[in-house]
Amino acid sequence: MKLTTTLRWSLAAATAVTALCAQAQTSPSSWPAKPIRLVVPFGTGGTADTLGRLVAARLPEALGQTVVADNRAGAGGLIGSDLVAKSPPDGYTLVVSGVASHVLAPTLAAKPPFDPVRDVTHIALFGGPPSLFAVHPSLPTRTLKEFVAFAKARPKQLVFGSPGTGTMGHLFGVLFTKQAGIAIEHVPYKTASIAVTDLVGGHIQTISTTLSTAAPQIRAGRIRPLAISATERVQEYAQVPTFREVGFPELVATIWFALSGPPGLPNDIVQRLNAETQRILALPDIRERLRIDGIVPQPMSAQAFADYVAAELKRWTPVIRASGAAAN
Repeated sequence: MKLTTTLRWSLAAATAVTALCAQAQTSPSSWPAKPIRLVVPFGTGGTADTLGRLVAARLPEALGQTVVADNRAGAGGLIGSDLVAKSPPDGYTLVVSGVASHVLAPTLAAKPPFDPVRDVTHIALFGGPPSLFAVHPSLPTRTLKEFVAFAKARPKQLVFGSPGTGTMGHLFGVLFTKQAGIAIEHVPYKTASIAVTDLVGGHIQTISTTLSTAAPQIRAGRIRPLAISATERVQEYAQVPTFREVGFPELVATIWFALSGPPGLPNDIVQRLNAETQRILALPDIRERLRIDGIVPQPMSAQAFADYVAAELKRWTPVIRASGAAAN
């Protein structure tokens, strides 16, 4: 009996020491003690990858450790995001979260692998490009008002392309056509760039996608932008009005991206990462780089950002249900 009691006390002491060590490893004084992995749940070259790498390149200045971007694409961002949701909450595995991977994809999935509120620690919002509605220059519509009148006179004769079923381009297009009272058929594409190419070629008449994807063709005059979903006009494209300017006050949205981590991430680490991320996004050269794509950083506290994610889920879930979209 004495041996058993002694053994139990030894095990309890060992457990306590292990817990204290784990706590010490994630304390402000010791974190980070090794390189940090930043999972990007999409392929290279997209907005998520660009924003993630911009922040990853500057964090070592403050943290004293390398931040390595790791692209883990698949399932609309669910694969890479789930990997992080199931990682230890030690501050060494983070993810570039976003509306696609942490709002749309989990809602579309019949059995989402993680809960975007309960199973994620949301840290800092990066921002993102607004949605854009544009037409082929051959259409005799130079304003959104003219387009709505044109479409109403031709129910179901026009189509709008998007980056795919269940994407923000698709859902925003559904919201716009519903509020405008027009009937336009949806044509999903595998990528936004393919949809833009088909619009330039005249194979579709309109498109709902991100401003950053269509920006080169706008500058070249190959497509005609009618409205964007930003809160105010974007400096680089000052000729393009916002939806709310032209009579659609509820059509304000951003294809946002952010920094998040596993559930239970220590608050000290969260607050430090939030502060450093906001510092980086406020740097003049970073703001200039993002301005070209119509991206305006949106400073938020970690708690405000977590509340924002919950609000986005509440906003887009009924739109997804009404659209009939489902995960492929």
